[in-house]
Amino acid sequence: MDYSFFLFQWAFAIAAAGITSGSIAERTQFVSYLIYSFFLTGFVYPVVSHWLWSVDGWLSASKPDHVLFGSGAIDFAGSGVVHMVGGIAGFWGAFIEGPRIGRYDSNGRSQRLKGHSATLVVLGTFLLWFGWYGFNPGSFLKISVRYADPFKGNWSGVGRTAVTTMLAGSTAGVTTLFGKRILSGHWNVLDVCNGLLGGFAAITAGCAVVDPWASIICGFVSAWVLMGLNALADKFHFDDPLEAAQLHGGCGAWGLLFVGLFANQNYVQETYGRMGATPHGFLLGGGGKLLAAQVIETLVIAAWVTVTMGPLFLILHKFNLLRISPEDELHGMDLTRHGGFAYYHADESSFHPQGKLEMSVLEQKPNNAHSIM
Repeated sequence: MDYSFFLFQWAFAIAAAGITSGSIAERTQFVSYLIYSFFLTGFVYPVVSHWLWSVDGWLSASKPDHVLFGSGAIDFAGSGVVHMVGGIAGFWGAFIEGPRIGRYDSNGRSQRLKGHSATLVVLGTFLLWFGWYGFNPGSFLKISVRYADPFKGNWSGVGRTAVTTMLAGSTAGVTTLFGKRILSGHWNVLDVCNGLLGGFAAITAGCAVVDPWASIICGFVSAWVLMGLNALADKFHFDDPLEAAQLHGGCGAWGLLFVGLFANQNYVQETYGRMGATPHGFLLGGGGKLLAAQVIETLVIAAWVTVTMGPLFLILHKFNLLRISPEDELHGMDLTRHGGFAYYHADESSFHPQGKLEMSVLEQKPNNAHSIM
């Protein structure tokens, strides 16, 4: 067994489940997290990762023969395998649950339920930024592999991948900063954080096979994809507290299509060990075979996750295992479901043995949802 490779792939599976959790946050029963995480990482995700990353997967660009369209779908570090899987699963969970109480007023107008700490959001963004250098450049697995050119090897690909990752995320963050300023009139650090992550999610598929200049285009477009999907979500009262479905699902899908448009032939040959003419980016004269493979990957991932995770969330909803009660949601699950406060400390005497709370405690901690209603 190659335990290091197992651990690396295990982390990818965790990421897919973690993405989904953001979409259904703040109104979901804990048992539901346990059930969907088991099903997603044990059955849904492994099938997709086999399709794309196994040498005998039908979509895999690493397959030695009978490659789809003579190209295979390129998803180097998981825009589809990880981000679309988690984002689409989150979409169905959030759609079936419905919006949080107070997210929309009686007239259907959107109400911002802000997070508790912008500082922690920024810190988390930087941690993810740092971790992305492990996922994207790390997906080469080995650095000491030499190419035909005596001065080239995986080491050059690792460096280029780190640069394309950084440029796409940074461009998306800056684009979101100014885009939101134009649209809303405010400089919003939380939107910038999500914009930056959207750029990372998009470049993850093609980070090893595109030029640095192309990664800037990837990041720029991903920012507008995210802002556009957020506007649509708001219009249709789709409530995703972390914008996970829009960010990971939407930007991940854009990242797959981006590869079909901008993949560099030399980098595809080096990364996947190809010889001779190789299908590459449509806009770089590579024909439409790679783009067609990317479109198919996007569609089959969306379909597979929909037909597996959609029914699962419906079953959980049917058996009242998905959403918490309105009382729990208004009072806060920290208090009613998890036996304590996350941000406010009270004496233990405030709790009844059955876990219910004295009204005096609830009165000390007003809830935003009450004030909105």
